Amino acid sequence: MSTARPTTPSDSSQPEGSSAAPTRPRMRGIGRVLVIVYAVMALGATGRSFVQIARAFDQAPLAYTLSAVSAVVYIVATLALIWSGRPGWYRVAWVAIVFELAGVLIVGTLSLTHPALFQHQTVWSQFGLGYVLIPLFLPMAGLWWLGVHRPSGRVPPAAPQEAPA
Repeated sequence: MSTARPTTPSDSSQPEGSSAAPTRPRMRGIGRVLVIVYAVMALGATGRSFVQIARAFDQAPLAYTLSAVSAVVYIVATLALIWSGRPGWYRVAWVAIVFELAGVLIVGTLSLTHPALFQHQTVWSQFGLGYVLIPLFLPMAGLWWLGVHRPSGRVPPAAPQEAPA
């Protein structure tokens, strides 16, 4: 008599006899949209910072360095969200998105209270106003999504083995 458990789509990527916990598909619905928006922000911030640094870095080094930092943060956050079901990447996603939120709030506030620091716009200036405030709301959505989609740390019980006859 076989006591095999039914398989799910998330189990199909597990090698036979693997003791690793099955991972549920994470990139559905809002998770997929979130990753796409992060990827678009990563491309936009990377392109913006590359052009700014190549053309006129000496005019606003702080602003252009912050644009490059935001690009790196968006790239890391995108990759970490994609792989957040894997060990370690969930924590990387949290760190990247919390850093992003802190950056948006700090740079956004300073760009309004001390405009002389930012002679030119950054991705996070004025809380991302140049990007329709997406940089302000994106990390909030990312943190919410991570909170709702915590990876399970449970290992499923092993299927009972039949005694050799």
